[in-house]
Amino acid sequence: MGSPGFLLYGGLLFGGLSVYLFISALMSNNADKQNLSWANNSEPEKTDRALIKMSRPLVHQFTLQHALRIKNLTYRKRIKQIIKTAGISRILNEDEFIGMQILWGIMIPLFVLVMNFALELDLSYLAILAMMPFGFYAPIMDASAQKKIRTQNVREHLPFYIDLLALSVEAGLDFFAAIQMLVDKAEVKKSVLAEELSLVLKDVQLGAAKATALKEFAERLDMSEVTSFVAVLVDSEASGAPISRVLKEQTVQMRLERFVRAEKAGARASQALLIPMMVFIVPAVFIMVFGPVAISFMYGGK
Repeated sequence: MGSPGFLLYGGLLFGGLSVYLFISALMSNNADKQNLSWANNSEPEKTDRALIKMSRPLVHQFTLQHALRIKNLTYRKRIKQIIKTAGISRILNEDEFIGMQILWGIMIPLFVLVMNFALELDLSYLAILAMMPFGFYAPIMDASAQKKIRTQNVREHLPFYIDLLALSVEAGLDFFAAIQMLVDKAEVKKSVLAEELSLVLKDVQLGAAKATALKEFAERLDMSEVTSFVAVLVDSEASGAPISRVLKEQTVQMRLERFVRAEKAGARASQALLIPMMVFIVPAVFIMVFGPVAISFMYGGK
């Protein structure tokens, strides 16, 4: 079968798939919306994330009903953890996230196929099909990038926040009252830590146990520093140890860990500089120093 024939059958296949998805979306009722299992039993928050804003209408129209058919509990648990650590659990649930994966797993190969035909790129059809896993994992890569940004933001603010909590507790405030004062004074939109602490307060106000709310806080951030900090807090509350002393010890420990991370980053940076130095700078120096000598030797000093 020639390339035009293969392109024709491929176009018919994608056309039939598009018709099927469109008719399925028209025939579907509001049961899909009722099946959305929001963790907080409320409407999703608005977001300025471009990928989510662009994908959500298409997901609800075309792929959500297919995402609901994926019943693998292990996979759903993994997706739920990815959503939680990326800080988008109040924006998306696992059904919509899986719908986004299905959507981009189809859209990206289709876009590459159209560009291949329009621009005559001569890409093989195997290479176009290889775009499907990339599209399927695009939402996961976006969530991982968001998690890295959140982690960096938390590491930047955590020692300072714990210092403030220690001072507030020493001044006579309860630990959760100190958190409330800190959240009220902080810019929640700019600080991931303040936003997560506000969620801890909301969970406690809704009736969750303090230890449970703190453990959920550690799971959402998924950082070793926060996990150890929460574990020490829970143990100190259970044993009756002074929280102010525990907070001060944690502050010293976290500042020391940040200093060690900075030293390691500096060492890696100095090692990374060796490669461009050996590739670009050292050859240029050798040319400048030994170039005239080599020329005079080749031409006999003429």
